[in-house]
Amino acid sequence: MLSNKRIQELELVMEFEKVEECFKEVSSWIENVGRKRLKETINLDDSLEMLLQAQKQFREFDLVASEYCRRGQEALKKMDRWEDFFSVDVQSYRVKLQGYRDQLEEFCTQLDENRHRICETVRLYEFFDKVR
Repeated sequence: MLSNKRIQELELVMEFEKVEECFKEVSSWIENVGRKRLKETINLDDSLEMLLQAQKQFREFDLVASEYCRRGQEALKKMDRWEDFFSVDVQSYRVKLQGYRDQLEEFCTQLDENRHRICETVRLYEFFDKVR
C-alpha cells in the first residue's frame, strides 16, 4: 500500500509538471496584461458616449480574460486529486498549486466585479440620459 501511494504521488508530480506550463502561461498573462487592463477600468469617463466605448473595449478584453480564467480553472480541476495527498514530498507542489489557485480566483473575481460595475454604470447613465 505504501508503495502504491508513493507511485501515485510520483504520478501526481509528473502530472503537475505537465499542467504547470498552463499555470505559468495563465499566471504570466494575469500579471503582465490582465491586472493592468483591469486597473484601466477603475476610472470610468463621465459621458455616456465614453462609457459605451469603455464598455466595448472591456467586452473585448473580457472575452480574452475569460478564456484565460477558463483555461486556468480547467488546469486546476486536473489537479483536484492533490487534495488527498499530505506527504512532505508533495507539499511544495501543493503550495505552488494554492498560489496559482489564489491568483486565479482573485483575478476572476475582479473581472466579474468590473464587468458588473461597468454594466451598471452604463445602465445608470442611460437612465439619466433618458430622463433629461
